[in-house]
Amino acid sequence: MELTEELKQLFIRTGGALSGSARRIFMAGVVQVIGKGGQRQAEAVLGWNRGTIRKGQHELASGLVCVDNFSARGRKRAEEHLPNLLEDIQAIAEQQSQTDPTFETTRLYTRLTAAEIRQQLISQTGYREDQLPGVETIRVKTNQLDYRLRTVQKSRPQKKIPETDAIFEQLDKLHTQARADPSILRLSLDAKATVLLGPFSRHGQTRVTVRAVDHDFRPKRTLTPWGIFLPEYNELYLYFTTSTVTADFIADCLSDFWANMHQRFPQVTTLLLDQDNGPQNHSRRTQFMKRMTEFVDHFQITLQLAYYPPYHSKYNPIERVWGVLEQHWNGSLLDTVATVLKFAQTMTWNGVHPIVELVKKTYKKGVKLTRKEMDQLEKRFERLPDLGKWFVKIVPAPQTLLG
Repeated sequence: MELTEELKQLFIRTGGALSGSARRIFMAGVVQVIGKGGQRQAEAVLGWNRGTIRKGQHELASGLVCVDNFSARGRKRAEEHLPNLLEDIQAIAEQQSQTDPTFETTRLYTRLTAAEIRQQLISQTGYREDQLPGVETIRVKTNQLDYRLRTVQKSRPQKKIPETDAIFEQLDKLHTQARADPSILRLSLDAKATVLLGPFSRHGQTRVTVRAVDHDFRPKRTLTPWGIFLPEYNELYLYFTTSTVTADFIADCLSDFWANMHQRFPQVTTLLLDQDNGPQNHSRRTQFMKRMTEFVDHFQITLQLAYYPPYHSKYNPIERVWGVLEQHWNGSLLDTVATVLKFAQTMTWNGVHPIVELVKKTYKKGVKLTRKEMDQLEKRFERLPDLGKWFVKIVPAPQTLLG
């Protein structure tokens, strides 16, 4: 049977007007009339599915009707209706989440309830009330992203200063701006607790039988990890030192990192540095601010220093890296520098190994500027009103730009 253009249109319209078993039986009848090669021709010319045709032929031959069970297919997931939903939930929860302070787990604890996350999705990302799923669905999605909405006593900050809420609000603003602006690169910086090298127990478990001591008597050496984490790229760069983490050490590591990375990010004109307001890198530390100013002038790039409030350092994204590292070498004896570096190189963050370097230079503690030198340098800083200790911008000097 030859399918003319009129017959093709007739079959397509009729098949489209029917549904269920009636549609399948009609399709099977057309294929039967076409004759040999009917299934292939119906698929190529009429656009009918051969599996549906076979099902209709079975119904036509047996006289039995196959009952459709559409309800068993279930509803589509919320993220299929809203493709950016999971990313938007993660962006909101990320700002208010902290790692386990003990580093014994990789869980994240957030201050936001599911209802609050839903409300912020409406206010911050432009979703409509009728467009979003209910609070229970938001809770499930948040848990699937490994953000635990129920906190525990040991993860609660010990204290809260009057500026805490304002600091977090400004941090949220800067992070949102960094995600939307490709000229801003966000870096999370921090140092982990010093590792004592020796046959010391780390209270973990291992399949290898080892002898360890339960007190840290006279370690052979110490090794301190300091890291740079790129939250938007999930990349990690670790620097280890047998010396002391000082302002000069931090500045040297940051300079080494950006010297190797600036060609990869030619569009970046501002580095946003998320840090804890520790003694070696806070915004009133004269040597640190001097070195940051020299960094700005050397690389001709703007620095935005952003500090987490006291007792809230676990909200800094790089803190989660330390939890993974602690679990990775849990139960092993860290008795040599090479052992520590090897463990750091073999750990993974989201399936990617970090870049690990050992800094052999010895750093002197207590280096600082005079009051007169610092007063002169302070003219270079743009401090946020009322939060000047926590948010400082440093831009390249005009004479440097002209030169």
